[in-house]
Amino acid sequence: MKNLFFTVWLVAFMAFSVQGIAQKTKMDSFIRNLMNKMTLEEKLGQLNLSSGVGALPVVSGKGGKEEYIREGLIGASGGLKSEKIAVEESRLGIPLLSGRDVIHGYVTTFPIPLAMACMWDLGLIEQSARIAAEEASADGINWTWSPMVDIARDPRWGRIAEGAGEDPWYGEQVAKAYVRGYQGDDLSKNNTLMACVKHFALYGAAEAGRDYNTVDMSHLRMYNVYLRPYRAAVDAGAGSVMSSFNLVDFIPATGNKWLMTDVLRKQWGFGGFVVTDYTAINEMINHGVGKDLESVAVLALKAGIDMDMQGQAFIGTLKQALEEGKVTMEEIDGACRRVLEAKYKLGLFDEPYKYFDKERARKVILSDEHLRIARKVAERSIVLLKNANGLLPLARKGTIAVVGPLANTRMNLLGAWAATRDTSKVSSILEGIKNVGGKSVRVLYARGSDYTDDPYMLNVNRKPDLPRIVPDLHKADALLKEAEQVAGQADVIVAVLGEPRGWSGEAASRSDIGIPACQKKLLKAMLHTGKPVVLVLANGRPLTLTWENEQVPAIIEAWHGGTEAGNALADVLFGLYDPSGKLTVSFPRSVGQIPVYYDHYNTGRPVDYSFKFTSKYLDIPNEPLYPFGYGLSYTSFKYGNIILNKTKLKGNDTLVASVNVTNTGKRAGEEVVQLYVRDPVASISRPVKELKNFKKVLLKPGETKTVSFAVTPDDLKFYNSRMIYDWEPGEFDIFIGTNSRDVNEAKVYWKK
Repeated sequence: MKNLFFTVWLVAFMAFSVQGIAQKTKMDSFIRNLMNKMTLEEKLGQLNLSSGVGALPVVSGKGGKEEYIREGLIGASGGLKSEKIAVEESRLGIPLLSGRDVIHGYVTTFPIPLAMACMWDLGLIEQSARIAAEEASADGINWTWSPMVDIARDPRWGRIAEGAGEDPWYGEQVAKAYVRGYQGDDLSKNNTLMACVKHFALYGAAEAGRDYNTVDMSHLRMYNVYLRPYRAAVDAGAGSVMSSFNLVDFIPATGNKWLMTDVLRKQWGFGGFVVTDYTAINEMINHGVGKDLESVAVLALKAGIDMDMQGQAFIGTLKQALEEGKVTMEEIDGACRRVLEAKYKLGLFDEPYKYFDKERARKVILSDEHLRIARKVAERSIVLLKNANGLLPLARKGTIAVVGPLANTRMNLLGAWAATRDTSKVSSILEGIKNVGGKSVRVLYARGSDYTDDPYMLNVNRKPDLPRIVPDLHKADALLKEAEQVAGQADVIVAVLGEPRGWSGEAASRSDIGIPACQKKLLKAMLHTGKPVVLVLANGRPLTLTWENEQVPAIIEAWHGGTEAGNALADVLFGLYDPSGKLTVSFPRSVGQIPVYYDHYNTGRPVDYSFKFTSKYLDIPNEPLYPFGYGLSYTSFKYGNIILNKTKLKGNDTLVASVNVTNTGKRAGEEVVQLYVRDPVASISRPVKELKNFKKVLLKPGETKTVSFAVTPDDLKFYNSRMIYDWEPGEFDIFIGTNSRDVNEAKVYWKK
């Protein structure tokens, strides 16, 4: 029977391989014949992405965007009109790629990616991407500039909102889930999007957390931490990759041949195409690696860039560069071929209008099912940070005062990169509390404060010809007094504070990531009433909450939760859903700790608070306020000791590590059980612990489940000082627990 199964499997595998080879041969023949008909200008046109915003093409003697499309000088744009011009009015009828930042949903907007990562539910993450693809693909989009898989350990960086957090292993799993969700099992179907992995590479490590800033790190850190999610996305079949703005080894990523060709194509075998981020080629001049647009365009093409986003560098200079012998026709053909292959894989040459379907768009966009999933995702993204004396969940009775500048806003709940900004189905947090609380709950509201009264923040992006914004102190006093009056009538206060959507995402770095002073003043006033206060955070990054953690009895991290944010938050507040989210990024006590992350390395003098001459601060503990993997529930869980199937292993043995987890509370709840491993003695210094797996389990009150993890030598591998990926024999520490800090420990010895 076993031999029969193997024979059937082998026949199926060979048939699949033969089919794949035949399909590739067919594609190669089609692309080769098409390229034989193309002029140099038409080939360069395929390398030109004009998004329709910002500067239009500027090549001498040409008109605007539509004329460019007619002459075959744009390879990617958007909209049915542009597609029809390309297909019906250009000489060769080559269809356009239509790309967009579909980051966390399309019209149905899910929580920001950082929040979704806190679900620890890869299936739901994949489903959110699938829904985004369903909606966007019906609206003319076939390419998404997502997922963003940058490892981010600095919450000052606004784009931390767009990724999965600080851990490379978890980042790998999330990256693969997004690619599967967007691209499905057949990219040529009309409900798929080609994924574009970004930002390659290391963008999340920008110095000082300042967007677009310099990055510098060793190759060991690159390979062991920062490069891993990109490779996982490539291995999952992502069709395209986007270059980042930053330096890599002191060379801009967009012009870095080692990164784009040696690593991405040769080491990882990537066969898709590479697009720049917005005007990244042009910006290499500011980096000081080229004197003019032609010189940096040459650098980018030779590095392995295939498409120029909006900069007009390739279309504007490469013809002259070819005549001058600075680039070769082979290099231009290679880039053109990869772009055309992407269009072929999407099926655009057979059905160029397949992604424009108004009837399908009407059915799928903001459908009841999509909204149901969005609410489910938003509920599970919420992290309970504190719940003193069981203040939560709230009873659905009495009077609730809802205060704060983020309590009655819809747009801000969508977060950064909300593709359509459609708020027609969005419920604010105030509305969500009313919806879920029902008639038995009296809900009062007061804004209480503005987002900020900091003159610098109010004017930082203001054009110089406009009058400066001056904080209105009389208005601020009136808002606060109104909130105090409302709070005086309530049994409990829900204060909704944090960041508007424009304070996170691209170009939204903050040096002070605390709750702004005017909002904090409101919170203090609410606490001064003596009423129970629940602090709800609506934000796009970790915040410094040391004072709040000491003073406020209950704190909920609700993030920017998307279309269903208000209803989902109310479900959690009233206990219709028991919170199960866990942080995927550490929350610092102070910006002075940054970067702070759980898988750090020990120094020669590890922290010892009883001895002065060790690695620590004098004013705060080393540890973050809330560690990676942290999150509370309305119930409680007890972990037993780790049970091992063996303590001495050899070669390719499999270690099975198990733990009994018991729900010791009175409510059913979900727990994310986390497995970490440490290699305490190795040829290079290794982290104090590394996440290797997790399981999310549902437990009824009093129920115990045994949670088991399989560990193999593959889980022990790392890049050593010779850049060899392997594992080393010796003793290993196995940790299982509720977060990266609170774990049980066991030891094993593993020989080769």
